[in-house]
Amino acid sequence: MEAKEIKEKTKLICNQINKKGTLKMDVFKKTEAAFDLFKKKANQFSNVYHSSYPDSNINVKYESSQSQTFSLQFGSDILFFVLHSNVFEFNRDHELMKTPYIRENKDRAYCGMISIYNFLSDSLYYNRYNDTGYLIGRIFINFENHCYIDGKRELAQIYNNFNTVVFDEQMSALVLDSAIQYAVNFDLLVPPYEMVKEITIQDMLEINNKRMPIKTAKRLGFRFQADTE
Repeated sequence: MEAKEIKEKTKLICNQINKKGTLKMDVFKKTEAAFDLFKKKANQFSNVYHSSYPDSNINVKYESSQSQTFSLQFGSDILFFVLHSNVFEFNRDHELMKTPYIRENKDRAYCGMISIYNFLSDSLYYNRYNDTGYLIGRIFINFENHCYIDGKRELAQIYNNFNTVVFDEQMSALVLDSAIQYAVNFDLLVPPYEMVKEITIQDMLEINNKRMPIKTAKRLGFRFQADTE
């Protein structure tokens, strides 16, 4: 390969890096702005609850100590919202990749991601590090601020047309309310006897020390199916 060809190839690579890098930065900024809206709405939800039920013994609390995570606790449940630091492209086999919206412009397939996890509040209070939470929803946002929601029951029922739905304050409130509703309706079931019939001496000693090492989850020992739990 001649020096001129190498130079031209280098220019093309530099152009590709600049173009894709700029796109991904724009996508992340849009997703970060959406995450800030979620923070705002979660804080508002906590304030509305306390103003509506000033004498309530139910713990409802919004906390945000990290730039890319925050939590909203309500009673025995807690939701964690996580802003992923990377930008993703939908898999070629994904249904969205077949839509005219993305076929017209492949850059629209690049999205930032916000994940919503549901844990038991006691899992954190008692430091039960073996407890598991559940991913109940993911919000994808592209450079045009269009959003796609992938999630369980209440979240999956949200109007989901990627080519027209723009993420705004109304959408952030709708997603937050749906996530809370799902968590409230997603009850803790008694685990199958065979799953919990044995316990070690160390486990019992730790229980006596209020460390509670026994794994607890809303569907411990049950198959976690899409929308049948």
